[in-house]
Amino acid sequence: MIFVGTAGWNVPRTVAAAFPAEGPHLVRYAQRMQCVEIDTSFYREHRVETYARWARETPPGFRFAVKLPRSITHERRLRRARLPLEGFLAQVAGLGEKLGVLLVQLPPSLEFERRLAHRFFALLRELHAGHAGTIVCEPRHPTWFTASADRLLAAYRVGRVAADPAPRSTDGQAAALPGGWLGIDDRGAGATIYYRWHGSPRVYWSAYAPHWLAQQAASLHALPEAADCWCIFDNTAAGAALDNALAFDAMFEAKRPMPRMA
Repeated sequence: MIFVGTAGWNVPRTVAAAFPAEGPHLVRYAQRMQCVEIDTSFYREHRVETYARWARETPPGFRFAVKLPRSITHERRLRRARLPLEGFLAQVAGLGEKLGVLLVQLPPSLEFERRLAHRFFALLRELHAGHAGTIVCEPRHPTWFTASADRLLAAYRVGRVAADPAPRSTDGQAAALPGGWLGIDDRGAGATIYYRWHGSPRVYWSAYAPHWLAQQAASLHALPEAADCWCIFDNTAAGAALDNALAFDAMFEAKRPMPRMA
């Protein structure tokens, strides 16, 4: 399954004609796209009732990715994470089966330390057991783009996000490709391969050209058949994300059943 969406569900006027005219932005957005990334969870808490309402407002096949709070990833820097993780997971449980992915985005200054990474992802796996959704990580320090880091992520069934543009000072080729967990678990569930496209050359602002989108679509054919693939456009600052997402999604629409609200 290929899920195409954006960071946030705002529907700019420039693409409004592609969506239903009535209803809140999320309701309109979810009638056309298959997924969305909740970025606001990085900055502030949302009540479990809020997540539950978002789940009710979307079609049966719709899925959410939720970004871990910065208090865990950027302030605590993955240390002393049990209590805040428990609170966060209790909140996102409101999404039920519509929780598709947990996104762990790391600060650019956070180096790969095996012992710390082991403790954090072991804890996250422990607390996440029984919840819907898979786990992906977007590291941004060059020490994470190594075979050693990939093996650790794979051991905890955590996919490494493929990002564009690549973080500064990293191996751009490695950062642009998915890593970490790319296999099939003992229950037969495949990996989640997660792309975050932030806009290039101007991060968050630039729109992607049609030929770039076509190249990315062609590359997805080489992915494992058992994997779910998420393609999230984060170039939202000038409204380019949803326009790009619509164009990209059209490349797969003929092959995909599109569930709709009753």
